[in-house]
Amino acid sequence: MTNTAAHQPLFLVTGANGKTGSRVAALLDAAGHPVRRGSRSAEIPFDWADSETWGPALAGVTAIYLAFQPDLAVPGAPDTIRAFTAAARAAGVGSVVLLSGRGEPEALECEAAVRESGLAWTVVRCSFFAQNFSEGAFLGDVLAGTVALPNGDVPEPFVHADDIAEVTVAALTDPRHVGEIYELTGPRALTFAEAVTEIAEAADREIAFIPIGRPEFVAALRSYELPEDVVGLLDYLFGTILDGRNSATADGVQRALGRAPRDFTEYAKQTAATGVWTPQ
Repeated sequence: MTNTAAHQPLFLVTGANGKTGSRVAALLDAAGHPVRRGSRSAEIPFDWADSETWGPALAGVTAIYLAFQPDLAVPGAPDTIRAFTAAARAAGVGSVVLLSGRGEPEALECEAAVRESGLAWTVVRCSFFAQNFSEGAFLGDVLAGTVALPNGDVPEPFVHADDIAEVTVAALTDPRHVGEIYELTGPRALTFAEAVTEIAEAADREIAFIPIGRPEFVAALRSYELPEDVVGLLDYLFGTILDGRNSATADGVQRALGRAPRDFTEYAKQTAATGVWTPQ
């Protein structure tokens, strides 16, 4: 007998301390669903790099939000995804919702691994997160008043992490979403320079955008003492997928939720109101 038949649904949320995982877990909690938070600091620890932690984390689980860390584009990710989904199926898990990235060849390989896993699946394929400016690598630059990035003139339809979480929870809890690939973007594309201008207006501060080359970008990231895998990932993203290939908007939020996606202006205003962009 599978876990789906034997127990009340239990959801494993990997990356539970991350931008999307924390939101997915909170929405599931609010709806009264049992949630197991998958992180190294959880009561039942979960670590992508330690397969010995997978079995205990998967025990009794019905469905999984699979948010691989640090990114599906890193070397070895497809093999890890294959091994993990095989372990999930062996544990009696019924379905998985995969967080994927737009325009990443490696992510497509990971998507294929999930589709071939024998689990019911949904893919949530996302553009660049708006929250990278407030919960990610660029927050320090925003607070400092100067955001220096490569590809500043390339449009990107930034997606709101709340939209990702709502689509994910719908997919986890409603079988009508099984077998769907939802490509999630915001409703319009902005350049990084335009995004910084909107943030400055919302925060009522002067924040400059400075276009730089990738070598300067990497040097700046290292000056913040970011982990080398994060530095390499961001360099890869700006050198590869943030080259214009993903500038078009997509209809995933509308298809999944029956509404338009949140706009970057809404994100900027709401985030500015929290004070996170106000230097202390």
